[in-house]
Amino acid sequence: MGAFFGVASKRECALDIFFGVDYHSHLGTKTGGMLIHDAKDGFQRQIHHIENTPFRTKFEDDLTDFHGCSGIGCISDTDPQPLLVRSHLGVYGIITVGIINNAEDLIADYFRDHHHQFMSMSNGKVNITELVAALINEKNDIVEGIRNAQNRIQGSMTILLLTSNGEIIAARDKVGRLPILVGKNDEGHCVSFESFAYHKVGYEDAYELGPGEIMRITAEKLEQMAPPGDKLRICAFLWSYYGYPNSRYEGKNVEVMRVENGKIMARDEEANGGVPELDYVAGVPDSGVPHAIGYATQSGVEFARPFVKYTPTWPRSFMPSNQAVRNQVAKMKQIPVPELIDGKKLLFVDDSIVRGTQLRETVEFLYSAGAKEVHMRSACPPLMYGCKYLNFSSSKSENELLARRIVQELEGEEGLKHLDEYADCHTERGKCMLKCICEKFGFDSLGFQSLDGLLEAIGMDKDKVCTYCWSGKE
Repeated sequence: MGAFFGVASKRECALDIFFGVDYHSHLGTKTGGMLIHDAKDGFQRQIHHIENTPFRTKFEDDLTDFHGCSGIGCISDTDPQPLLVRSHLGVYGIITVGIINNAEDLIADYFRDHHHQFMSMSNGKVNITELVAALINEKNDIVEGIRNAQNRIQGSMTILLLTSNGEIIAARDKVGRLPILVGKNDEGHCVSFESFAYHKVGYEDAYELGPGEIMRITAEKLEQMAPPGDKLRICAFLWSYYGYPNSRYEGKNVEVMRVENGKIMARDEEANGGVPELDYVAGVPDSGVPHAIGYATQSGVEFARPFVKYTPTWPRSFMPSNQAVRNQVAKMKQIPVPELIDGKKLLFVDDSIVRGTQLRETVEFLYSAGAKEVHMRSACPPLMYGCKYLNFSSSKSENELLARRIVQELEGEEGLKHLDEYADCHTERGKCMLKCICEKFGFDSLGFQSLDGLLEAIGMDKDKVCTYCWSGKE
C-alpha cells in the first residue's frame, strides 16, 4: 500500500523522519525514500529498494548527510519516491499513496494538450507520482492543482508536498480512504498515517484531516488551505489487517476493533449452530491473533499459540519475487509447538483469506505435526472484488481471489450474477462455497465474518467505510 511521514520543525528533523517512516514499514515493502530541506543548502534526497532489507538498515548510513528542519519520507509499494519537481509553481518534493486506474488515459490527454514528455522508468511506464505532479502543475496554484489531480484520477490519491521554503502541504484523498494525522511538540509539527509513529518520537495528537482536506503545516502553525468534504469512505482493512495494533483511525483503535470482531464472530456462530468442539483457538500470526483472542474469550475455548512465526532472519520485508520461493519462505517461518498441536482440535482465525496461496501448506503443516482437526475462520467476509483504490487486493484478474475462483469453478459466468449470495455464508450458494473450499484445503470447517459483523466491530456508520472488495459497492 504505502505510507508517508513528514516534519516541519525548528530543529534538525532527519532523525524524526527516519524513525517515523520506519514505523510505517508494515504498510509497504518495495521502496523507501527521504527528502530533507535546509534553508541554506536546499533539498537532499535518497531512495532505496527495501524488498530484501528493511528501511532502517538501508537508510541509517544516510543520516549523517541529511540536514535541515523540514522533510518528508515514505514507504512505497508503487514507484520510487519522493520526487523533486520544478514547475511554474516552484520547486517541491512530492509523495503519493494511491492507485490511478486511468493513468494511460491521463497521459494521452497530457500529450494532446501539447505537453511533450515524461521520464520513463525501465519498464516503459510513467512514475505515477510524476503523473500526479503533472496534473497539479496544469493549474496556477497548489490547491487548485491538487484538486485537479484528485478529481481527474479514477482510483484514489493521497498527497504530501514539501515546498522550497520548508512548508509541508498534506492532502487527504477526496473521500478519505486513508488517514492523515498531525502531531505536535514544542518545536514543530509532523504528519503521519499512523499515530503511534509520532507518539514514539515525542509528538502528541494535534489534528486529523477530513476527507479531501488540504493543510499547510509549518513548525509554528497549521493552516487549512481547503476544507473537508462531506463524503467519507475510509478503508475497512485498516482495522482488520493493515493498521498497527495501537493505531487509531477516526477515533477507533485497531486492537480493540480486532478483539471485538473476534467476539462478534463467535457470538454469531453460537447463534447459528454453535462453535465446534475444540481444544484451542489460535490466531494465524500476527494480525489474526487479536481476532482469535476475541473469539476465544466469547466462546470460552482456551486461547493458545500452536505455531509461531520465526522473523529474526525472515522479516516481513523479505518478499522474493518468485512465487515458489515466497511459498518456501512462508513455510520456513512457521515453527510448531508440538505439545499444542498433537492430537488437538484446533480453530485458527486469520485476518483475511485473499488468494489462499499458503492455506493448503498451513493445513498440511498442522496435520503433519499431529493435529486431529483444523478449523479455519476469516475475520472478514469473502473477498469478491479486486480493490480499485489501494494495493491490498489488487489483482491482474479477480479470479486470483479465492472466493471468485471457487464461484467460477462452481457456476462459471452464471455465478457472477449471484456474488451477493456467495458472500453470505448462510445462503445455499454461500454454504456450497464453504464446502468446496473445505474439500480443497482440508479444513474440518470454515467460516467468514459477515459484513454486518465487521462493521459492528469497527463501530462506524456503514456509509463512512469503504467495503468495495467485499460488496462491490462504491
